[in-house]
Amino acid sequence: MSSRTERNQAVIDEFRANGGKVGGGFADTPLLLLHTRGTKSSEPRIHPLAYIADDDRVVVSAPNGGRDQHPAWFYSVLADPQVTVEIGSAQLQMRAVIAEEPERTRLYAKMVERNPGFAEFERSTSRRIPVVILMRED
Repeated sequence: MSSRTERNQAVIDEFRANGGKVGGGFADTPLLLLHTRGTKSSEPRIHPLAYIADDDRVVVSAPNGGRDQHPAWFYSVLADPQVTVEIGSAQLQMRAVIAEEPERTRLYAKMVERNPGFAEFERSTSRRIPVVILMRED
């Protein structure tokens, strides 16, 4: 198990033990758990992600720490946009939609406003960081 996987599992465990609250560096950051399936393996995956609300929508971005490749979960939602999201103690069935311009820029700016470190991710990579809108399926 990689150290990234171990760190993510620790966040997932803390999230679930505390009704969606996580301490440490994430204490002031709203987090959700995004459930996807691996694009090659079809194995279930869980990804802790920072999010913002935009009206009745939930918005996440795919900065991957400023790396030059998209995170694996992004390819998973491209392959299958039907996802499960845990927010607090609720599990929601949602559909992932990739934001197009100019909405993508507006939403990423809103993400940076809430989480200023996301500005550094954007400066660290030459790729356009995708923004994903999660909408309830009911």
